[in-house]
Amino acid sequence: MSIALNKTLAASPTTERGRPTQLSSDPKGERIAYASGKSIFLRSLDDPSLSKQYVGHTTSTTVARFSPSGYYVASGDTSGSVMVWDAVEGVNTKGTYHIISGRINDIAWDGDSQRIIAVGDGRERFGHCITADSGNSVGEISGHSKIINSVSIRQQRPLRAATGSDDSGVVFLHGAPFKFETKHGGLHKGYVNGVGFSPDGNHLVSVGADRRIQLYDGKTGQPTVEIGEGEHKGSIFAVSWARDSKRFVTASADQTVKIWDVETQKAVQTWRFGGEGNVSVPDHQVGVTWPAGRSDGMIVSLNLDGDLSYLVDGSQKPTRVVQGHNKGITALGSSDDAKTFFTGSFEGRVCSWDVATGIGSAIEGSSHSNQVTGFASTPNRVHSIAWDDTLRLADVATNTFIGEASKLSAQPQGVATSKGRTFVATNKGIDIFVKDSLVDSAPIKDSTPSAVAASGSVVAVGDAEHIVHIFAVDSSDKLYPTEKLTKSLAYISALAFSPAGSLLAVGNSQGKIVVYDTRSWEVKTDRWSAHTARVTSIAWNVEGTHAVSGAWDTHIFVWSLTSPGKRVKAANAHKDGVSGVCWVDGGKKVVSSGSDAAVKIWDVSKLD
Repeated sequence: MSIALNKTLAASPTTERGRPTQLSSDPKGERIAYASGKSIFLRSLDDPSLSKQYVGHTTSTTVARFSPSGYYVASGDTSGSVMVWDAVEGVNTKGTYHIISGRINDIAWDGDSQRIIAVGDGRERFGHCITADSGNSVGEISGHSKIINSVSIRQQRPLRAATGSDDSGVVFLHGAPFKFETKHGGLHKGYVNGVGFSPDGNHLVSVGADRRIQLYDGKTGQPTVEIGEGEHKGSIFAVSWARDSKRFVTASADQTVKIWDVETQKAVQTWRFGGEGNVSVPDHQVGVTWPAGRSDGMIVSLNLDGDLSYLVDGSQKPTRVVQGHNKGITALGSSDDAKTFFTGSFEGRVCSWDVATGIGSAIEGSSHSNQVTGFASTPNRVHSIAWDDTLRLADVATNTFIGEASKLSAQPQGVATSKGRTFVATNKGIDIFVKDSLVDSAPIKDSTPSAVAASGSVVAVGDAEHIVHIFAVDSSDKLYPTEKLTKSLAYISALAFSPAGSLLAVGNSQGKIVVYDTRSWEVKTDRWSAHTARVTSIAWNVEGTHAVSGAWDTHIFVWSLTSPGKRVKAANAHKDGVSGVCWVDGGKKVVSSGSDAAVKIWDVSKLD
């Protein structure tokens, strides 16, 4: 028996209202790099289901930039550290350098892939220039009195660099070593969010919260012309140049992305998101990159929800929108046919994923407004629960929430379906739904429910007092207690019936799993005890011979019922913990989700 990573479905970029989000593309235009949670993702543009995840940072990441050679990535985090690592596989850290005593906002490479300038929010300084291989100082970044938001280095000699800051100024530096040359403090009237040298080095552009687009001479740093006055109606967060150095693209809070022609100084293409006159905060465009090396001229724009839109000159609508999660995934479930799976995250977003392609999309309609805590499926439908104390129903075929949300009696902890009934475990008891209507709210005496599972007319409810309560459901949809399982010595955190209903797996907060025979309620095995932290999810394969489990210890285990001492381990599957596991593709694959907002598909073979 073995388990091997098949593919990583990348988390979406982390975004923050009012702050630019940096995107970077490699020299061939094949991949983009961005920060998400405590990870950096290198994601294929042509096949977004393929990505590499770098997990070397220990705090939240903020920016990642490919080197001009394409062989390395430099990434920064909120602690002020910059890491340089191999871009091919997303591993092999070459160097870790502490740059400033606060958040890294942006990073730039010189044209030789030898020097790095990192800038951000520091106490003693707002940025520094170092060599990528040793971290030696090769210049000082000075001239600003507030946080630096953006930095760019001219790729030709003589070397020049520019920085943009919250102090409304743009500083021009000569190098190397880099040193202050001049500051333009009277042009922008607000935060400068982005600066960028053109690929040929002849131009520099700066954009900001004042909606101004200012051009400069790339060699001297002298301002030349302001363009597009009044065109953008909101803060401009990002700018990126075309490979020909004749055009650049801007992204704005006015929900538009615009291409500008340097010679005519006019916008030659505009994409509007959310519709004309429709004010939609999630459609704020907070990041953009124009990948070089592509024949299709594709531009990638990022909105506040973390959606990546593929834009092509001449087409008014995105050719593709890549969606996912940029907050920790807190729940995972699969459809009845296991061809689709569902994820829910900390802020309430729910996505569906196609197993065959690995492509995800947000379920349309009115979603949850708080942490999603569970899924349960019926044919063509998926039920989701969240800490907004509601149960919602989505249609799998149309990928849309349907009907009104059902209000729950208290905060939900788990959900299960069986024989046309839906059971929701809440802090107060069990809410029972039939045909999407609440028919009963049954309290569990002297107990606080923590998990629920159902099979046929049997319902299992775990609680915080270490007990699993077994109930029978009668024809009037009432629960009647039949058994109490007391083998567990800790909080019951996960329950799962085998497909035939003959087995019940019980996971607890200490990482232990006990399997019961449901005919006699005798212990089948109590040897599944390799996790070292709370078990978050358990799922059985179709045959009921093997189970997979995930836990906050970051590991995934596949267990054998016939050989309980045997197991296979996917170590460190998700940074900061595994939140869900399920079987797909007829039991050949396992899907997992985690606090890193990523989804991973694993090949499982040679089950014995």
